[in-house]
Amino acid sequence: MVSMKEIAKKCNVSVASVSKALNGYSDISEETRKFILKTASEMGYLPNSSARTLKTKRSYNLGVMFVDEAASGLTHDYFNHVLESFKRTAEERGYDITFTSGKISGQKLSYYEHCRYRGVDGVVVACVDFYADEVQELIRSDIPVVTIDHVFDGNIAVVSNNSQGMEDLVTYVYQQGHRRIAYIHGDNTSVTRIRLASFHRTLQRMGVDTPDEYIKESPYRDADSAAKATGELLELPNPPTCILYPDDYAAIGGINEIRERGLRIPEDISIAGYDGITIAKILEPKLTTLCQDTVAIGRIAAEKLIDLIENPKTTLVDRFTVDGTLFKGASVQQLL
Repeated sequence: MVSMKEIAKKCNVSVASVSKALNGYSDISEETRKFILKTASEMGYLPNSSARTLKTKRSYNLGVMFVDEAASGLTHDYFNHVLESFKRTAEERGYDITFTSGKISGQKLSYYEHCRYRGVDGVVVACVDFYADEVQELIRSDIPVVTIDHVFDGNIAVVSNNSQGMEDLVTYVYQQGHRRIAYIHGDNTSVTRIRLASFHRTLQRMGVDTPDEYIKESPYRDADSAAKATGELLELPNPPTCILYPDDYAAIGGINEIRERGLRIPEDISIAGYDGITIAKILEPKLTTLCQDTVAIGRIAAEKLIDLIENPKTTLVDRFTVDGTLFKGASVQQLL
């Protein structure tokens, strides 16, 4: 087994520095700590987790609360990339991750109780009903928490720039000559409210009036519901020339409905999605969409949670906003 002395010799640092890096102490530069951890990993060093826990009073285990109403789990096209980035960053910093739920061996526990049972040092919370009592209990607890795409006062949050993202998407559609633009938005969440407000604000600034019948609601990642809403829009006396969807997966439902009616994309009707999942660039035609930076979201969430755990007195409690990028694809026809 590789010893700390061997790692110290390889890195040309003291054994004390190696010990500090491996045990998460803050009185060592970030650059040196990362170098030592990388070298230790390459040399095959495996710490004694029980001894480390006794010494540092930490489990080096991060909880992940991810409760998706559609029960898609890690097949969730957007959040699985966020969580993969979170996991990768956590492991680079010497932490494992554990998914938290409301049950242990069939016994019902609150999220807070589960986190205590698992002994996690902190929790990242994503894709949940943030207003549920059990979630609120955890947020208000003494366990360090970072939320993704939702902001609580007094907690660190990492959020996509949904306002700018929707503005960029609507502006592009407008520049392509579209004035009859419909929006099938997701269910009532803070993300939806931000995107919907940006949609209306951007079109209002451009002098475009959006009829109420052009606004439909459909749950996120629900292709069947999105297909139904698409059909209702296409049957209007004055249908839209472009339909925006709550996410790329929902857009697939819209595509199916459009093609079942014998219509072509984008010649007869233009569409655009949101998220920038892999399939958007595989579809024919390629789907115009707003690509969220899932790598940055996951990385920042992990970094801020670990900073909060290791340096609670100096870590800034703030909202960290991550910009997305527009993928123009080929699903929006130029009318002008």
